[in-house]
Amino acid sequence: MHRIIAASLAVTPCAVLAQTPADLLSSVQSAQAVLTLEQAIAAAGGSAPSAQAAQAGIDAAHAARTVAGLRPNPSVETQVENFAGSGGYRAFKQAETTINFNIPLELGRKRSARIALADAQTSRAMLTAAITQADIRLQVSQLYIDAIAAQRRAVTAADQLRIAGEAFRAASIRVQAGRASPIEEQRADVARINAEAGVERARRLLAAARMNLARRIGLPMEVALDPGALDILPPPIHGPTEFSAEGTLAMAAADADLAVADAGVRMARSQRVPDIAFGPGLRRLAATNDTAAVFSISVPLPLFNSGGAAVEQAQAQRGMAEAQRRMTALDVEQAITDARAEADNAATSARAASGPALAAAQEAARIARIGYREGKFGQIDLLDAERTLAETRVAAIDALAAYQNAKARLERLIAPAPQEDN
Repeated sequence: MHRIIAASLAVTPCAVLAQTPADLLSSVQSAQAVLTLEQAIAAAGGSAPSAQAAQAGIDAAHAARTVAGLRPNPSVETQVENFAGSGGYRAFKQAETTINFNIPLELGRKRSARIALADAQTSRAMLTAAITQADIRLQVSQLYIDAIAAQRRAVTAADQLRIAGEAFRAASIRVQAGRASPIEEQRADVARINAEAGVERARRLLAAARMNLARRIGLPMEVALDPGALDILPPPIHGPTEFSAEGTLAMAAADADLAVADAGVRMARSQRVPDIAFGPGLRRLAATNDTAAVFSISVPLPLFNSGGAAVEQAQAQRGMAEAQRRMTALDVEQAITDARAEADNAATSARAASGPALAAAQEAARIARIGYREGKFGQIDLLDAERTLAETRVAAIDALAAYQNAKARLERLIAPAPQEDN
C-alpha cells in the first residue's frame, strides 16, 4: 500500500543531512563566503520544529505499521467449579479445575486490512514531511529575500542621507553668498532631517529582518547574505503559461487522504466478520484425582452491532475525501494561475523599475544637482528630482523583492510530489 517512497524527504537539501547548523556556520566563516539561500534553507530544514514534528509523525506511523501486523495474543483461562458448597461439596473435595488455552482466530482478512490502513497512513506521514520541507523552503526564502531587501533599503536610505547632506551644504553656500533665500537652507535642512529619520527606520527594519531569519535558520547573523539573490530576473514571457495541478504536493496529499479513506472502508468491512476463539484445555476432578481433556470454541453473535453503521461511516468519509480531492485540484490550479500572473507582473515591474526608470531618475537627479550648484535650476526642481530618485530606487527594491517572493510561492505550489517506488 506504500505509494510514496521512503525517500520522500529527498526534497530536503542534502546539506541538512551532511552538516549541522554549527558546522554550516563554521564552513561559511572559514571560507569567508556569504551565506547563500540554499545554505540557509539547509540550516532551517535541519533544526525546524516542524521538520522534527513531521519526522516524529513518520516514526509513529512506522510503529503503527508494526502494531498493525501483530496477531492477537492468546489467553489462558482457569475455572474452578463445585467447591465451597454443602455436603460433599464442602471445601474442594469435589472441585473441578479447568485450564483452557484460547487462541483467537481473526477472520475477514482483518490483519491485512489493518496493515493496508497503516501503510496508507505511513505514506501520508511521509508526504506530510515532504510538504513540511517545502513550506520551510518557502518561509526561509521569503525571510532571506526580505533581509536582503531591507539591507538594500538601508543602503539606499544612507545614500539618500548623503545626498541630502550635500544638498544642505550647497544650499548653505548659496545662502552665504547671497545667491539664495535663507528659506532654501531651511528647506534643505528639513530634507536632511527626514533622511536621517529614514536611515534610522531602515536600520531597525534591517535588524528585525536579520533577526527573524536568524531565528528561523538557527544561526547567528554573523555572516553576510548574498545580495545577488535579489537581482535574478527571468526573461520576458509572452503569452499565458499553463500549469496542471497533477503531480504537485497538494494533489499528492489529496490522493493520500483518499487512499487512507479507501483503506478505512476495507477495514470497516473486515470488522463485520466475527472472529472466533478456540483452544484445548485440561480438567482435573478432585474427587477421583482424574484429569480429562476439554476443547472450547466461542463465536460472537452480531445481534446488536453488525458493523453496517461503521461501513456507512467509512464510505461517507471516503466520499468526502474524494470530493475534497476534486476541490483541491480546482483550488491548486487557480492558485497556480494567480501566482504565475503575480510573478510575471512583479518581474515586469522589477525590470522597468530597476532598468530604464531608475536610469532616467538617476540622470535627472544628476542634472538637477549640477544645475542647482550652477544656479540654473531652483531648489524645488532639485528636491523633486531627488524625491523621484529615492522613490524609484525604493520601488525597484520592492519590485525585485515582490518578484522573488512571488516566485517562491509559485515554486511551492508547483513543487512535485515524491515519486512512487517502482
